[in-house]
Amino acid sequence: MDFALIMLLILVGTGTLWGLDRWLWAAGRERRARALAEAGKTEEASLARKEPIYVEYARAFFPVILIVFFIRSFLVEPFRIPSGSMLPSLYIGDFILVNKFSYGVRLPVANNKILEAGQPKRGEVAVFRFPGNPSINYIKRVVGVPGDRILYKDKKLYINGTLMEQADARPYFFAPGGDARGEALRLTESLDGVKHDILTTDRPDNPLPEIVVPAGKYFVMGDNRDHSNDSRYWRFVPDQNLVGRAFLIWFSWDVAGQDKWFWERVVWNRIGNSIY
Repeated sequence: MDFALIMLLILVGTGTLWGLDRWLWAAGRERRARALAEAGKTEEASLARKEPIYVEYARAFFPVILIVFFIRSFLVEPFRIPSGSMLPSLYIGDFILVNKFSYGVRLPVANNKILEAGQPKRGEVAVFRFPGNPSINYIKRVVGVPGDRILYKDKKLYINGTLMEQADARPYFFAPGGDARGEALRLTESLDGVKHDILTTDRPDNPLPEIVVPAGKYFVMGDNRDHSNDSRYWRFVPDQNLVGRAFLIWFSWDVAGQDKWFWERVVWNRIGNSIY
């Protein structure tokens, strides 16, 4: 079940309990307590006024859940990187923050856009609901925007007939514990002036003829070009599937160091890094 839906149900449940008690049940408890007090039963009257434990919890949790739900739905949302498809930019075990209003304000759960606030730009790292299964969130780099002509050939990316330059090639070895093995080539690619590192290997490319990005859709690719399930295979991300723009690594965890102490597994030099 979608986490936003779970939070919404908890929010509605705690709010309903608190509201019913405030406007209905509390008055009934007070009437019973007064009747007991008039009968000289002071201790019983005190107990009668006491909130039920479930109402007490609902009153305590409702404002907290409301704040978290608002922040997560409209401002920022945390995500964990589960795969190596965005290496070397994002590691497995990175915990990131996503700006929820970069691509428009959307209603929670329904995901309907209610306010325009911007569109994805080439080079931005975006989180979106996978078109093949919207219950799964994916993270990739935006390569093509509506109207772009995209061609990927011989490990090279062409946008509207222009080659996106690659430079500074150097060897790269995949770390243990990931979903890729062996040696790769690390290059710095300039995507419309947005410089970021990518990885390529000797794995054959998936044949992809030049395609045009339709209106309201986006073409995305992983930085780990030969180990990424992206638009080369299932084409486009609809605008309504966008979740937000990834902008910060707030925590990072070494998934391979299972024999280390907790503080040794924290990748301290990645915490606080911006995502480009």
